[in-house]
Amino acid sequence: MLALLALPACAGAQEAGSPPLRDYAIDVWTSRNGLPHNSLRDIAQTPEGHLWFATWEGLVRYNGLDFTVFDRSTRPGLLDNGVGALLVDRQGGLWISDSRGNIIRRSPDGQWQVWERQPHTPQVLIQAMQMDSHGRLWLLYEGKGIGYLGPDGNVVYQAPPPELPFALSFNRMVVDAQDRVWIGTLDGLVLRDTDGVLKRAPAGWGFGSGFVWPHRSPDGVMWIIAGERIYRLQDDGPELVQRLPGQIYLTAMLQDRHGDLWLGTESQGLLRISRHGLERLPAGLALPGGRVVSLREDAEGSIWVGANGGLYRLRETLFTSYTEQDGLSGDYVRTVLEDRTRGLWVGSASGLDRRGADGRFIRVQLNDRGGKAPSVLSLAQGLDGDLWVGTFGDGVFRLDPQGHPKRTYGTGDGMPGGNVRAISVDAQGVVWAGTQKGVVRIDAKGMSVPRVDGMPQGLVTAMAHDAQGNLWIGTVEGVRVLRGDRVQSIDLAALGGGRSVFGFQQVGQAMWISSDRGLYRYQDDTLSRVGLEQGMPVDTVFQLVPDRVGNVWISSNRGVLRTDMGMLNEVADGRAPRVEVERYNEIDGMANSQANGSSGPAALLRQDGSIWVATAGGLSTVDPLRLQRFRERLAPPAAIEDVQVDGTPIHWEGPRPSRIEGGRRLAVSFVGLSYLMSERIRYRTRLEGLDNTWVERGQQRSVEFIGLPPGDYTLHVSAAHPGGAWSDSEAIWTFSVQPFWWQRHSVRAVAALLLLAVLVALYRFLINRYKASNVRLEQRVGEATRDLQAQTVHLQALNSEKTDLVERLALQSEAFERQAREDALTGLANRRAFDEALARDFARSQRSRHPLCLVVLDVDHFKSVNDRHSHSVGDMVLGEVAQLLASACRDSDMPARTGGEEFALLLNDTRLEEAAQVCARLHGLFHDHPDWAGVPGLRVTFSAGLVELEAADRTPKLLYQRADRALYRAKSDGRDRTSIG
Repeated sequence: MLALLALPACAGAQEAGSPPLRDYAIDVWTSRNGLPHNSLRDIAQTPEGHLWFATWEGLVRYNGLDFTVFDRSTRPGLLDNGVGALLVDRQGGLWISDSRGNIIRRSPDGQWQVWERQPHTPQVLIQAMQMDSHGRLWLLYEGKGIGYLGPDGNVVYQAPPPELPFALSFNRMVVDAQDRVWIGTLDGLVLRDTDGVLKRAPAGWGFGSGFVWPHRSPDGVMWIIAGERIYRLQDDGPELVQRLPGQIYLTAMLQDRHGDLWLGTESQGLLRISRHGLERLPAGLALPGGRVVSLREDAEGSIWVGANGGLYRLRETLFTSYTEQDGLSGDYVRTVLEDRTRGLWVGSASGLDRRGADGRFIRVQLNDRGGKAPSVLSLAQGLDGDLWVGTFGDGVFRLDPQGHPKRTYGTGDGMPGGNVRAISVDAQGVVWAGTQKGVVRIDAKGMSVPRVDGMPQGLVTAMAHDAQGNLWIGTVEGVRVLRGDRVQSIDLAALGGGRSVFGFQQVGQAMWISSDRGLYRYQDDTLSRVGLEQGMPVDTVFQLVPDRVGNVWISSNRGVLRTDMGMLNEVADGRAPRVEVERYNEIDGMANSQANGSSGPAALLRQDGSIWVATAGGLSTVDPLRLQRFRERLAPPAAIEDVQVDGTPIHWEGPRPSRIEGGRRLAVSFVGLSYLMSERIRYRTRLEGLDNTWVERGQQRSVEFIGLPPGDYTLHVSAAHPGGAWSDSEAIWTFSVQPFWWQRHSVRAVAALLLLAVLVALYRFLINRYKASNVRLEQRVGEATRDLQAQTVHLQALNSEKTDLVERLALQSEAFERQAREDALTGLANRRAFDEALARDFARSQRSRHPLCLVVLDVDHFKSVNDRHSHSVGDMVLGEVAQLLASACRDSDMPARTGGEEFALLLNDTRLEEAAQVCARLHGLFHDHPDWAGVPGLRVTFSAGLVELEAADRTPKLLYQRADRALYRAKSDGRDRTSIG
């Protein structure tokens, strides 16, 4: 039957198809993670990328990071919290039904239109919705029949005949290509044919009278599910495609882009039928239980599963991981080795395992003196095929190629006590073991200690033979190389401070050394380094492994790093300043991002081209050939989530530009709609009308503008995955800032006309007086002279008034400039002024070598202050925070509000210890401050990240990013604290 299910994949599917079900990463969300209710009745995705979930406590929108709930209490909101079904129409509108028979449509521009239940329609849950080719929205009323909402806005209701089992209707309804309506029930399948008559499906089809329901896949194929049987509907009737084993009730179905079938069940979770056969999720997963109600494949190919107990998502990942659930003896894996027969051996803190040809892990029966499995630290294969196993405290075991113990070398044989972290076999078959007290040599004569001056006498952490037969030895004090009968010492500390060595890898004529200060390359008697200062994201790296397509994979405590071998050499040669590195962790499929080192091999390249890495949470592997597919993932579309003016949300969506009053504080939140690497998405913005170029925001998801000059503006937001291209699908918002009344063109035109009229009238008046004075010159010389003097005084007064007006305009101009650099709410410097001060003091500190400290702090749980006490109380809290900051600063320090509840403090000529005291004093001031904003019992704290300018901080932005990461740690560690970066 599975052969019938070899469905053609869509054009976008990869030739390799989908991976096995166990290789998917699974993420889970419940009411603890922001869902208002754990039972998800339906899932939809609108064209811009948002995911929507129907729950009993409202409609939920998800952007990859945050859940937004729409219910009866929100604006816009619902008529009833119980959402029955969701449907996205061809125009991108989202249809929502509820438990009282109401219907709502949310248009792509955010407008909501409501169709309240009409008197002749049932006041019950609308279980399902489907659109036919005539634009009619078909509605399935729970237990009460069907109806449709016509294009004219009227609902046509069709009550069911009593002989049909609509009282047992199931929430599955399909409209096929002929506009026939198919309804599932617990007592057979019901059909509304093109003649409008409701009837049972033909008895000759053999569905019976049990649980039967329809499904239509994206390619238009009609499926009928009857109990545990799956039928495909052909022109001449149904064709049985699959009968699932056992008593299984299927409740949901999805055909994905690969053509695979995903099946939800009543009580047995999720199944899949694919080229791998009938698959189930691995046992032991803590997934939401109950009936699987809804399934959805999103635009990135992830599978979303809505169950009665919560929501979970399956996504393809670059890495695959193996843990105790897959048969490993333990998750804390220390070493991995592939033998010459392609067998894979895995050493962990719980013993030794071998992976068979069938992919299963088999424990190797290896016992220490106490009868327990030893902790395995190192592996190597001898020339005769025997396996050599180094342990923690139990010496070295020698096994035959099948894994049967042959001999143990312990303290009785001259083996030093402690652990054996490295083993290497030379070209003559001699085994070299690195112990806690130096190197020992094992050959046919037995065990011996090499007596060569300069050999290490302490802990050996890594060993490898190069192509010339020289033995490279890594210790916690650098590198020793045994070249015949002499030992060469290579000092890493002189170049970057390297000390502990964790691995060796020969590439061509160069030996690459992994250490606690990055990578070192020894080539042609010259040592060079690629470390943190050259772009490596971490200091400590364990093992470098080149693959066969030009990549280099590097294990570390903070994930697996990937870069290009050519780029590494360019940086080591000095031909390039920095190396570009991609970092992979749990979100990429690793069970644990902490790779293990100081054991060996800690990572390897297998003969099939795959990379395997030992981690603290199991064994992780990656196929480099799959990398390009993941790197070519489309950039996430950007979407504007929220616009606030002076802290108050506004409706910003619609065809017309928004109008913003002048002098307001404008805050815009945005997001990149990807659900695979949501936390890593980068953003950039450009405010047309103010910015000439794009401004990169890093992972910052909001932007704030204060005191924008009057004019028309268009905000552009673009997003990108790490290392990926910027999205062409920008979020765009057009708005205009209205001028103050004295800035309006009409007011200025009237003022100019009035001034002109006064001048013209004055001119005519003077001319008339002059003519009259000539006539009566002789008689009224004295009177004319007095009149002229009076007019002169009047003109001087007018000139004085004009001067005053010019001075007032200059003062207003200064006020506008101050508004552009000062936060209107707190009176502190704003982000623009702070960035200028940071750049200035950064340059001054670099020139003068004076210390400079930066504190980035964030008011803890500020959103709850706004939610519980109102935004006005929140604004008062921010003002009091600003006062405390200003009171704790010196004249040379600069406090600033950089956005929302985030502040910054720039401390000139201040060492890290002094800055920490300032932060501690601030914490005390916050704790001692009673009744914030006049609210009895209101307590406000802050979390802060503190950094001091270091040589590695090439730009102010890097200094600020370090402070921001320290702030994140302070939040993660419990808030109300300062974390030093």
